[in-house]
Parts: sequence; structure tokens; C-alpha cells
Amino acid sequence: MSVSEKIILVTGGTGLVGKAIQTVVETNKNENEKWIFVGSKDADLCDKQSTEKLFEKHKPTHVIHLAAMVGGLFYNMTHNLDFLRQNIHMNDNVLQTAHESGVVKVISCLSTCIFPDKTTYPIDETMIHNGPPHSSNYGYSYAKRLIDIQNRGYYEQYGRIYTSIIPCNVFGPNDNFKPDASHVIPGLMRRLYDIIKDGNTESKEFTVLGSGKPLRQFIYSIDLAKLIIWVLQEYKSVEPIILSVDESQEVTISEAAEAIAQAFNFKGKVVYDLSAAEGQYKKTASNAKLRKFLPDFQFTPFNQAIKETVNWYIENYDRARN
Repeated sequence: MSVSEKIILVTGGTGLVGKAIQTVVETNKNENEKWIFVGSKDADLCDKQSTEKLFEKHKPTHVIHLAAMVGGLFYNMTHNLDFLRQNIHMNDNVLQTAHESGVVKVISCLSTCIFPDKTTYPIDETMIHNGPPHSSNYGYSYAKRLIDIQNRGYYEQYGRIYTSIIPCNVFGPNDNFKPDASHVIPGLMRRLYDIIKDGNTESKEFTVLGSGKPLRQFIYSIDLAKLIIWVLQEYKSVEPIILSVDESQEVTISEAAEAIAQAFNFKGKVVYDLSAAEGQYKKTASNAKLRKFLPDFQFTPFNQAIKETVNWYIENYDRARN
């Protein structure tokens, strides 16, 4: 290994974001970088010895830590203790083993859902610890918030540049399309696919839960992957950074559903179930900090990203997470 060679270990490397990083890395090969993508079958990150064996095997110089125990709203509500304990174990094992192994940089992935439940918008990086998270997912949220606390500790005691990113809602190829575990975009895609797989006719109805009015920022997984690689190479702070599209690129659930219907060339009618729960009206995040560094970064247009994801889903339906 040359002195300048980076060995980058990606935990959770078989998921949506890990696969997107893999795609970007393969199209922009750098001979001074060796990328290793690992999943749950490669190590139990909740176990310190298993984590140590993984690090001993690959000897990373850099780590992108995407692995986490995640789940849908209902599962979160009934298993908050599991989410707290498993994610605390996982994060502590990865960060401490990285420190003990002399890893130069760790990037951990947080989430906008960890922000205080009662807050002002847009949310920014300074507001993470300003109040309790939503009661439905407090276990996951506090475990993720502790990464930020721990990163500060490694920096103050050992000078380590261990940092964290906070993406907005991510979607793209290799997403999770399972009805009980999927987020809004893959969930809508799966539902529409099921409606038209035995015939795409004008008589069909595509039902969207709620009014379709709530606003969300969605980032295409390929764009997020490019930004994570930028953080790895250029971002030199332990302070978290929000990786999100601009506030002006926020879309309604209705616009997302219509874009999906268009991408599938749906011939039927999109209808809204006004009796269904809406969720939060908006969760707007500010990417002002990111824009200071990358004022000219071009995000993939939403409709194009939806079309590419739908095309991938149709082509890979048999091997997708359904």
C-alpha cells in the first residue's frame, strides 16, 4: 500500500446509499482508493469482537458508517428500547474500533428525523440537541444524536476528525420497497406497480394516503453518494453537515405521486384518501452550510430521478427488496 492510498470501509454498504456510492465509485475510478462495501453478513457490529475482526481483516484508513437498525413508524413505536440499545452498541463499536485501529476519518450517517419534535423551520445543524425528538422514534433518535456527542469527544481528547452527515429523504435504485418498511417514494412505487402489473387501464385507481399536500425534500441516492464522497475528501470538521436539496426543491406528496404515475405511464386516475393520517406538514432543512462549500452543485431534477428509479425497479423487480 502506498502512503497516499485510502482504504475506505463502508458499513451498511449493501443498502440504498451504499449501492449508490458503489455506482459513483465505479464510474469515477481512483487508483489511490480501495473501497470495501460490507453488510450484516460480514460482521455483527453490535458485537465488539466481530467489529474488531472486520477492521483487522480490511485495515481501513477511512470509514463511512451507514449501518443502523432502522424500521417503519409502527415498529419504531413498539421497539424504542431495541432501537436505542442496538444503535448505541453499533455506533460505539464502530467509532471506538476505528479509533483503536488508527482510522483517520469516520463519516457517520444521521437523519433529519432526529431533530426536536417542536422546532422552527428550516432546521439546521445547530438545532439537533435543542429539545426532545418525536416520541414515536426517541430510541433511534437519541442513539443517532449520541454519535454527534461522541465525535466531539474523539476530537477533543484525541484530535480525531470523526464527523456526521444528515441527509433529507433519500430514494433511488436498490431502495427498500417492502410495504411495511418502505418510505414514501418506494412505497408509492411498489403500490402502483402492483396495481398495473396485470394491466394498465384507464379504469384503475392509484390511491395516495392523505391529501397529498405535505411538503418533503427528496434527494436522489446518486446525488447523496457524490456528496458523501466530497465529505470524505474535502470536509474537515467534526460538526455535522446537512446534505439536502435546496428549500426551493421541496415537493408535495401529490407532486411525487404524479411524477411516479407519469414515470410508469399510468393510464388510470390518481385519487387521494382524505381519511388517512398526513404526518408532519413539512420538515424543511436548510442546506446553507453545504452551499457555502458547493454553491454550484447540481442536483438531479426530481422527475428525472423518479424516472430513473422507476426504470430500475421495473427492470430489477425480481431482485428488488419487495
